[in-house]
Amino acid sequence: MIVGSRASNLAKAQVREVLAPLRNQFPDVVFRQRVILEGGDKDRRTPTLAEVAKTAGGSAFSTNQERALLDGEVDVIVHSLKDLPTVGSEGLMLLTTPGPRADARDVLCGHTLESLPIGARVGTGAPRRTAQLLALRPDLDVVPIRGNVPGRVARIKGAGAMDAVVLAAAGLHRLGLGDQISQYLDPTAYPPSPGQGALGIQVRADSETARLLAGIGDATVDSAVRAERALLAELHGGCSVPVGAYAEPCPDGTLHLTAAVTSVDGAHQITSAGTGPADEPDKLGRTVAAELLAKGAEAILATIRA
Repeated sequence: MIVGSRASNLAKAQVREVLAPLRNQFPDVVFRQRVILEGGDKDRRTPTLAEVAKTAGGSAFSTNQERALLDGEVDVIVHSLKDLPTVGSEGLMLLTTPGPRADARDVLCGHTLESLPIGARVGTGAPRRTAQLLALRPDLDVVPIRGNVPGRVARIKGAGAMDAVVLAAAGLHRLGLGDQISQYLDPTAYPPSPGQGALGIQVRADSETARLLAGIGDATVDSAVRAERALLAELHGGCSVPVGAYAEPCPDGTLHLTAAVTSVDGAHQITSAGTGPADEPDKLGRTVAAELLAKGAEAILATIRA
């Protein structure tokens, strides 16, 4: 079975995370890894992923992998779920999300929000992170940066250094860089990208691989990320739209979803939250999205799309 992923060390670590239990569960299957370069991997100069996605003809981080899967060059793809568009390619399907989900929170490396001086330079390439950061600290100078996780961490040292960078906790921990974290950002005040920390396992629909791996997922994790992605889909969002969402299971068996839509300059932010049955995550996502739109989120989204 050929397992595809992006070429970064983080992507390879995610594949190893998925394959470790699979090799025990299916000892007669030989799993081989194959790396596939995406537009976002090849183009490190273009400042925004939205521009890269246009050049790539789809997504900056999934287009070539999906094509390889459809063409039969690989049997399964391991994605960072936050990088995968909510509208899938025809003929492909996502398996139930595997668990456990890694820490979904964003983090600051180099400083905490409270210790950053006035006008501090903070690096991030994500519009959502930029918008939410400015909503909390409008005085900051947010600088667009791209690159792999270690490279972005390195930007807080040396010539032209940033005072801090914003990254995903999951990526840092998967690479053994958790000691670089200065502060975990509260996901209710700074909701992460929908699906952050979770892995997406994509296969060809009605394939032998789909049948073999059908039972590997975690229903609790899957319910949470489905609520987040349903909200994003309802808002017609993607990596270039500052939409944050975080769902967590409650002790009573329900699911609680928090979400925010923020203008790029951080001046306007609309938030909403809701709770619903864990076995109806898509309905919860659509309900919270509708509340955001009713509060005026469409005006923010329309400005960004324009």
